[in-house]
Amino acid sequence: MSWIYLVVAGLFEVAFTSCIGKVKETTGSEMYWWLTGFLVSMSISMFLLIKATQTLPIGTAYAVWTGIGAVGTVLAGILIFKEPATVWRLVFIMTLIGSIIGLKVVSH
Repeated sequence: MSWIYLVVAGLFEVAFTSCIGKVKETTGSEMYWWLTGFLVSMSISMFLLIKATQTLPIGTAYAVWTGIGAVGTVLAGILIFKEPATVWRLVFIMTLIGSIIGLKVVSH
């Protein structure tokens, strides 16, 4: 169950970083809605990370959480914010995904 908490926490990390991107692009009441999304997503992400670290090693949990967030944020940047999808960006994202899977495999 801890791994599920951790994956969902990582997805909420992607949500709060995406909200940050939208906050900087908007003004007025729309900005406040994105800011609210940021605060809610961050709170949920942190809560689930804490739940996951009750049984998983903190180093592994934190590395996987940030890895999911990093991969998801780069993909969101490419798909939502129209950032460039260069070959090298994709190669290094795949390397990061391999590292996350490796941590899961070697963790007890």
